[in-house]
Amino acid sequence: MAEPYYITTAIHYPNGRPHIGHAYEMVAADVIARFQRQAGRDVLFQTGTDEHGLKMAQAARARGIETRAFADEMSSHFKEMADRLDISYDRFIRTVDPDHYRASQAIWQAMAEAGDLYLSRYEGWYSVRDEAFYDEKELTGEGDERLSPQGTPVEWTAEETWFFRLSKYQQPLLDLYAANPDFIRPESRRNEVMRFVEGGLSDLSVSRTSFDWGVPVPGSDGHVMYVWVDALTNYLTGAGYPDGDMRHWPADLHLIGKDIVRFHAVYWPAFLMSAGVPLPKSVFGHGHVLARDGSKMSKSVGNVVDPMALVDLYGIDPVRYFLMRDVSFGQDGSFSAEAIVARANADLSNSFGNLAQRTLSFIAKNLDGAMPGAGRADPADAMLIEEVVVACAGLTSAFADLALSQGLEAWMRGVFACNQYIDVQAPWALRKTDPERMEAVLRTLVRAIRMLAIAILPVVPTAAGKLLDLLGAEARDHAAIDDDGWYDRQVATGFRFATPTAAFPRLEMPAAEAEA
Repeated sequence: MAEPYYITTAIHYPNGRPHIGHAYEMVAADVIARFQRQAGRDVLFQTGTDEHGLKMAQAARARGIETRAFADEMSSHFKEMADRLDISYDRFIRTVDPDHYRASQAIWQAMAEAGDLYLSRYEGWYSVRDEAFYDEKELTGEGDERLSPQGTPVEWTAEETWFFRLSKYQQPLLDLYAANPDFIRPESRRNEVMRFVEGGLSDLSVSRTSFDWGVPVPGSDGHVMYVWVDALTNYLTGAGYPDGDMRHWPADLHLIGKDIVRFHAVYWPAFLMSAGVPLPKSVFGHGHVLARDGSKMSKSVGNVVDPMALVDLYGIDPVRYFLMRDVSFGQDGSFSAEAIVARANADLSNSFGNLAQRTLSFIAKNLDGAMPGAGRADPADAMLIEEVVVACAGLTSAFADLALSQGLEAWMRGVFACNQYIDVQAPWALRKTDPERMEAVLRTLVRAIRMLAIAILPVVPTAAGKLLDLLGAEARDHAAIDDDGWYDRQVATGFRFATPTAAFPRLEMPAAEAEA
């Protein structure tokens, strides 16, 4: 049985439509999930929406509709985005799902049985926008102008509430971080969390009585769970908790934005320790996608980028490739129309796409589409294959370490090597002077293109899949990238290439952007 691999995104809060940051996280998780499937792992990939809490109730009230109807509508936008971006999720979870209610109430009861929940009164600062509590020492500003560390407004809240004994887990959490340096990544996020926990943990209010849009607390009428108890439990729900086989738990990777690392790296492991459930293996807090001037995107400023509009303008694969190539994983990165057009044209269209197009078109025209024969080999052929193998291995190693942009840099070295090889070998000239040598050159290029296409398939699945289809269905096998036997099998079956169409067409700047 294949080794399981479980990856999750944060479940997105659908009080507004999805933006480029949501798309970035989904695409990154999808690339990792596809990469792990290629490696033969039994992947469970979960994304979805976090639909409870005061923010959702307030947004629905502002629209004048029922909260559930609002949640249904807004969640559908996120699912549509996932489908448009070719996200290969195994489950799109919603926190209104019945099995999620069962899982949330089960973990609550487990924490209660551990003696970690008690009823008291909460008075303190709360940010509705963040759905988070903050200590006085964390706030900035004075009086009514107080702001959370995220820059969001806070308000004084007082109500009866259940508390979780978070303070009990301060030392166990510090021990966890010390024993497992990769539990929180990248290192900058780990250091932030350690400083926060070392500063002391207060018990956490984990229920609400001021509204009823949430998972009911078992045996406590009028209380619903604090949205983060409910939201975090989605990862267990997807794994089958509490009644399933839990084969995919513990999760291998929770991929989340850097602004919610505290919830995932402090509250979540403490809840799990209390409930007696194994901890996830790693939490990775990625950076933000910023506006072209480096500022954070904001609805109020009017600089939020709609990922659906991007797909309409540029296509799925160029958007996916740009986000993975130009945003160094774990750090912030900026977005602009000029950048996506320049990157997609330079790497995909002009370099890899053009290499494949001219090679396969040449074969279709001059060899009637037949697989090139062995021809007359040269040491340059083996050298190119070795360079491509090294480049693909560099991508594999980097992706395994979640260094996605560095992996694509390594892959491009293989593409550059192929373009240099075809320019030097000039098969169009060999067609007249040395046809045997021409066939060897074309054979080498076909092998190299196949390897590069398989390597990049997790990032640009539609275009790379189209290219692999041109090479024959067997080219999509998840076999070793440098499988020499593939080519001989294609020759033996008499496979012929169809006349190719561009897998990576050039992009043009939209008129509005070009004039700006």
